[in-house]
Amino acid sequence: MPNLVIIGPGGIGRAIAREQSARGWGISLVGRSAERLASAAAECPGASSTVSDPTDIDSLPAIAPSLRELRPDGFQALVCSVGSVLLQPAHRISASAWRAVMAANLDAAFAALRLAIELMPHGGSVLLFSSGAARIGLANHEAIAAAKAGIEGLVRSAAATYARRNLRINAIAPGLTDTPLAAALLASPAARKASESFHALGRIGDPAQVARIAATLLDPANDNITGSIIAVDGGLGQCRV
Repeated sequence: MPNLVIIGPGGIGRAIAREQSARGWGISLVGRSAERLASAAAECPGASSTVSDPTDIDSLPAIAPSLRELRPDGFQALVCSVGSVLLQPAHRISASAWRAVMAANLDAAFAALRLAIELMPHGGSVLLFSSGAARIGLANHEAIAAAKAGIEGLVRSAAATYARRNLRINAIAPGLTDTPLAAALLASPAARKASESFHALGRIGDPAQVARIAATLLDPANDNITGSIIAVDGGLGQCRV
């Protein structure tokens, strides 16, 4: 049975956990909130959970020994779906808010990569998350676009660095997806309609669909994909109608 670490069991991370559990994978969940971890683990038979700060570049890799104890047969994949949203113009973003966005997105992705290197010395699959906002200029997205663009650069560079170790590193770049993180942006019919209009297909993303694309990238049978950023964004980053 292949084993998977999921860091950040929020809307998309939780959907991936359910999808991979249904496919017979062993699931190990990592996050800050024991309550949220327990809730997500309850949906995945045999899942384990470990409390750790996903944004701590030193502490997150340090949990590798405890994760190996939970899954002595090793890990084949790691997903980091930690993230945040901040929609403000640059002149209104405080230094602390900027650092918080970088920590919740870019720092978490880098820490996850370091953990994956510890857990999978002989290769495997790492999946990080970018955003359609990293691919096209959207007003008031300066902080989140910068953080996600950093993740895309991290993916490409790390994919080259660790290719000889057969560690495949890819990312999915969703558009706005119907998750708890996006709830405030979809709070009213008018807000939802406005958000839908940014996407060429005219609809908000579904976490289950993102999870199915993730399953393809995580599948060991698809082992010739690395350094790729897969858009699952309703056309947000690619086209206008």
